[in-house]
Amino acid sequence: MKKHNLILLLIVGFSLYFSGSLSAQEPPKATEKEGLIKWYSFEEAYNLNKKKPKKMFVDVYTDWCGWCKKMDAETFANPVIAKYMSKNFYCVKLDAERKDTVVIDGQSFVNPSPTGKRSTHRLAIELLSGKMSYPSYVFLNEKGQKLTAVAGYQKAPEFEGVINFFGSDAYLKSTWEEYRTGFKGELK
Repeated sequence: MKKHNLILLLIVGFSLYFSGSLSAQEPPKATEKEGLIKWYSFEEAYNLNKKKPKKMFVDVYTDWCGWCKKMDAETFANPVIAKYMSKNFYCVKLDAERKDTVVIDGQSFVNPSPTGKRSTHRLAIELLSGKMSYPSYVFLNEKGQKLTAVAGYQKAPEFEGVINFFGSDAYLKSTWEEYRTGFKGELK
């Protein structure tokens, strides 16, 4: 009987210990991180820009890209980054392998092989000038003209400088190297 009570006590103790430690380690629910950045389709952002001009930021990604997912989970989820991007850009998520047709000002962009594996959409090719690397970020001015494309994963403190360089129009007055050396952001 004492052995049975001891085993029961151990089971209850372990259950309480592990349930407490597991709940403390659960990742935040998806709904807590959603909504930090208002993401638009390319078409939505382009049309919004026609009505109320604002720079566009285009995140060119693929579903299979691990660095793209890391960028979403870490850098884009940072409140400082999200706040600045939402204020200064129409932010676009563009799946480089999307299957549908995009029509911008009468020009159609298609995926030439929508049923093929890893077939790249022509809009992604155009925005990245054929330099397909994921993730990549394209900055467009208020007129929808491409300013530049930046490739690769970036941690939030580094990325803060990049988005400020374009968002503040510093690119009109200085080079990236000049700006970067003097930039003091909120993140360290």
